Amino acid sequence: MTTEPQENTLGKGLAYALFGFAIYSTHDAVVKLLGGYSVFQIVFFAMLFAYVPFSIARIIEAKPQSLSPSNPGLLTFRALLHVGALCLAFYAFSTLPLVEAYVLFFCTPILISILAIWFLGEQIALVRWFAIALGLVGVVIVLRPSIESVHAGHIAALGSAFCGAISAIISRKIGGQENMATMIVFPMLATIFVSGAALVFVYQPMPLSDLGLMFLVGALGLLGQFTILTGYRIAPAAYIAPMQYSQIIWAILFGYLFFNETIDRYVIIGSVVTILSGVIIIWRERVVSKVQANLKTRNTRSVGAPMIKQREIDH
Repeated sequence: MTTEPQENTLGKGLAYALFGFAIYSTHDAVVKLLGGYSVFQIVFFAMLFAYVPFSIARIIEAKPQSLSPSNPGLLTFRALLHVGALCLAFYAFSTLPLVEAYVLFFCTPILISILAIWFLGEQIALVRWFAIALGLVGVVIVLRPSIESVHAGHIAALGSAFCGAISAIISRKIGGQENMATMIVFPMLATIFVSGAALVFVYQPMPLSDLGLMFLVGALGLLGQFTILTGYRIAPAAYIAPMQYSQIIWAILFGYLFFNETIDRYVIIGSVVTILSGVIIIWRERVVSKVQANLKTRNTRSVGAPMIKQREIDH
């Protein structure tokens, strides 16, 4: 009697997650289309257009939450990390094939696991060490590191993953002390201020069509965040989190259709190995350790990327 409703709920949650990550992939493809502009210009207008609907939603909210922070220092540092992660990710999209960029971004769970040892005092079991090593092998397969093969785009993607991992660690540390609105507003305002200051030096006049694309980036970021959060609220996080790897499929499709990108066997093999590593880490945290470092942290390139609170993912 109770199995069917649970299955329906799981199916609905997975559908929301798959749709949300498809939205994020579309968001990233549009960013790549705008690659002729400085990343600061793209980030500024995308975040400006994202901030406006967020502000309207707060105004009409029945009981607006206070924006007074409990941890202003860590929130500010997290906000600056978000700026770095976003700018580096946008640069990586403009210079790398979409699939390669995604594989490097998928290193974030690996980095979170490693950083949690020092910053949160977590113990890493043998299974997770195996997953971490496996993920690093996947990255090496994709990059085939040499002076000729590794360039600024690869470094930017890994830098974005590193910033996202530190941001996730901070989110875990202070997430229970801050409300969702504060976790979103701080990085959003920091991104607008920093990219706006840089815009003075890098601004290029834009046709109306490109301005519309920048508006689309902001709108897709908000929609993707809302859709994925809905998936987490409906279904267990252990099932939702691995859905991020569906972005590889969209990357292959968008790269082929719009950017004439092809992938070789090394990228395919490396992608499979890296994804397997992430799935093992997610399984370990949900089923064994219950720590959920990665399950509770959504895509760090989303608007604000606040941590999902425990009541939103426990079922």
